[in-house]
Amino acid sequence: MNVRFIDRISDCSAAAWNLVAGIDYPFLRHEFLDALETSGSVGGESGWQPFHALLFDQDMLVAVMPLYLKSHSYGEYVFDWSWADAYQRNGLPYYPKLVTAIPFTPATGNRIATNNLEAATACDYFCKAITQQLKQKNFSGWHVLFPEQEESLHLEKAGLLDRIGVQYHWFNQGYQSFDHFLNTFKSRQRKNLRKERRRVYEQNVSLSILTGDQLTPDIWQHFYRFYQATYAKRSGHGGYLTREFFQLIGKHMASQIVMVMAYQDDIPIAAALNFQSSNTLYGRYWGAIREIDGLHFETCYYQGIEYCIANGLQRFDPGAQGEHKIQRGFTPVNTHSMHWIAHEGFRKAIGRFLEEESSQVSRYTEHSKQFLPFKNTD
Repeated sequence: MNVRFIDRISDCSAAAWNLVAGIDYPFLRHEFLDALETSGSVGGESGWQPFHALLFDQDMLVAVMPLYLKSHSYGEYVFDWSWADAYQRNGLPYYPKLVTAIPFTPATGNRIATNNLEAATACDYFCKAITQQLKQKNFSGWHVLFPEQEESLHLEKAGLLDRIGVQYHWFNQGYQSFDHFLNTFKSRQRKNLRKERRRVYEQNVSLSILTGDQLTPDIWQHFYRFYQATYAKRSGHGGYLTREFFQLIGKHMASQIVMVMAYQDDIPIAAALNFQSSNTLYGRYWGAIREIDGLHFETCYYQGIEYCIANGLQRFDPGAQGEHKIQRGFTPVNTHSMHWIAHEGFRKAIGRFLEEESSQVSRYTEHSKQFLPFKNTD
């Protein structure tokens, strides 16, 4: 067995990569990662330099792992700025670092994909090869963001530190309709949510869900305009993702894309872009050119829930952050990130910090579940 590193995913064919990674989880597909690179959303001056890891058994590809050389911490959704600051104050470089992640995508999923090989075995080979890279090139560490629970356990056994985070996910409890879902709410919360939805439609807003061939070039033009306008308003600069990125995923991944388009007086004004696997809907990007009370919740959350119910999806992951999701029926869940810190002193200090932080996060997760809107079924 041997590990090889490639500086562009096109050096591995889509057929070979997808045979190992599969195509159900959309963000590990060759088409998604290649769209990021081809469009210039990563690579170049972005601070995300591809360095993907491939594991071969003789000439057969048996495991793949997305990997990037990072010169900053933007677009990761696991915040380590304080670690970088501590390094700087001690005269040590924190960047570059290696990151196994899906750029700009805080969605839990496989980060090490295998074919005819035990995941633990692949993990061991990748860990040895990457820690060797850290020593040879003097990188500060390696960070694996939003792996599946089983992967985090393998990585922890290999010596990586576990960091716990919180997101808010919706789970399908066999609901037959949105009203069936709402009937599980306490009376006051149910009335508030219905009022919130009604307020949107009273402003002459209509919504449609677009998939597959319905995602025309004109639709993507509208979406990109909304995306850039909202990003500029929030951050003062444009979005990380280029127009070409959206064109490419629209061309190659339309069957896994679910777009909610909002209209006012038949004019497109907002949209939310989701991806789907066989059992999960992933909310990713949103944009709007008009401020309408409640439109964000309707477009990004309630339409997604209705889609999951209608199509039998079991989970809706609407993205990172947002305590406001709890009162709308999204349950707090813990996420993981795994960290290999090369500097022994900082490794011990960060390890102590993560122990304290993890206990606080776990307490928060359990406490926040008290604010879910569901009726007491005890």
